Amino acid sequence: MIKNIKILNNLNQRLDKYLKNKYTSLTQGFIEKNIRKKNILINNSITKANYLVKFNDELKLLNFHDTLYKNKIIFKKNIKISKEILNQFKRSIKFENNDFIVLDKWPQIATQGGSKINISIDHIIKKINSQYRLVHRLDKETSGLLLIAKNLNYAKKLSYLFKQKEITKYYIALCEGNPKNNYSQVKLEIKNKKLKIENTLTNYKLLNKNKGISSILFNPQTGKTHQLRIVSKNLGCPIVGDQKYNIHSKYSKEKLMLHAIALKFEINTKKFEFFSKLPDHFLSFVKKNNLKISKDLKEYLNSF
Repeated sequence: MIKNIKILNNLNQRLDKYLKNKYTSLTQGFIEKNIRKKNILINNSITKANYLVKFNDELKLLNFHDTLYKNKIIFKKNIKISKEILNQFKRSIKFENNDFIVLDKWPQIATQGGSKINISIDHIIKKINSQYRLVHRLDKETSGLLLIAKNLNYAKKLSYLFKQKEITKYYIALCEGNPKNNYSQVKLEIKNKKLKIENTLTNYKLLNKNKGISSILFNPQTGKTHQLRIVSKNLGCPIVGDQKYNIHSKYSKEKLMLHAIALKFEINTKKFEFFSKLPDHFLSFVKKNNLKISKDLKEYLNSF
């Protein structure tokens, strides 16, 4: 059975997202497979999942059947955000204007929701304003600077800057062991959750070392999941407190010592630079182990 659908709104929305909104039972795999098989056409032509559906487009489903393209009722959990969490979020705002927020994320809160996630930064910002959007991610265990767009226009602008590598990110990590070189660039292939190989590129600089612990400044050129944690392990100095890549450490009960310390970018000809102080768990570990590390790392960033 063939089904023709005339697009009567200027959606400017990806085809795969449009189909999943219209037929909620569809999976990404099903959509991509049927696009490849030419069962899903736009204006009688082959298309792609990321095609932006526009006003007056004609969508043709050549294999349409009610059992395939069906809607299932999705019950969304009513997430309750406590005043304490909301206040913590507000206290963690480093910068805010009409278009975006720079949040100094605390550790042990996920950036985005998931099956085992009760509350995330995404849940919190949607509670404040449904227009707010994440434009990049930090691991749950990672603390530091996180960008949040306050409107669709800036979500697109900031996402584009990330894609074009025009947002410079710096992280500091406390690692067990010492890297071979004091300064280098690491090209590393890592597997993502779908077991596909992804190329990563990371600059790093050794700040200092003492008692078997290195403090390392990272400047990732790509933004893959767990990139810095995997790179650190590959350098022979996994990050302190990493429960996934440093499980046999004597510091296994510590929080992850990885902190997003700086962001630099230019937007609409205006330059922005944001710096985060080292969090309490970092400073506590440094003091407890008699390590030497500067609280103000701007001087290191300028010499990178």
